[in-house]
Amino acid sequence: MQELKEALEAIHFGGEMVYPLMLLAVIAMAIMLDKVYVYVKFVRLPQDTMKLVETYGFSWDELEKRISSMDGRHYFGRFFGMILENRKKPVWWVESRAADEAQVIEKSMSRGLWVLETVVTAAPLLGLLGTITGMMHAFKLIGGGGLVDPSGVTAGVAQALIATALGLFIALICLFAFNFFSRIQAQTLDEMERLGTRLLDHIRMDREGE
Repeated sequence: MQELKEALEAIHFGGEMVYPLMLLAVIAMAIMLDKVYVYVKFVRLPQDTMKLVETYGFSWDELEKRISSMDGRHYFGRFFGMILENRKKPVWWVESRAADEAQVIEKSMSRGLWVLETVVTAAPLLGLLGTITGMMHAFKLIGGGGLVDPSGVTAGVAQALIATALGLFIALICLFAFNFFSRIQAQTLDEMERLGTRLLDHIRMDREGE
């Protein structure tokens, strides 16, 4: 508890640039929590549904039953539902509609990632600005007759270091989060494309059997 109190006091001592940095941190944290919620709630595909799609000659009725039990905002449910809705139409039409839905899903999954990417760049720059203002404050205490207030110079340097460290820390966290969520997004879209191909193959197989 004492360590936390000291850390908060040190951050408060970092100068005016601490406040916009903390605002960026709060925004980034909100984006990250939202991403975690979305990926857990609307991205994870049940294993039994995945195995069903990969099964040769599966039942369309069974797949439709599985999809109807999913949340309407589930990305795989939306994607599979689009294919099911158009499976009686020509294959090229189904492929086109599936590609369109995949693009919409990709945009939805990318929502907020640009904020994390911006924070990765902006946080160190704000920390650097805090460094400059802190050093300027320290230099003001050096008059023509020499050092006016040694403790004031030390405080200015400390302020500069705190702002820099905080900016770099926030940027690192956001960088790791951005890369993590981008990788999950890429894996999800690849899996969606792969399973979509399985459904299109099933449609072609049904057409050949007619």
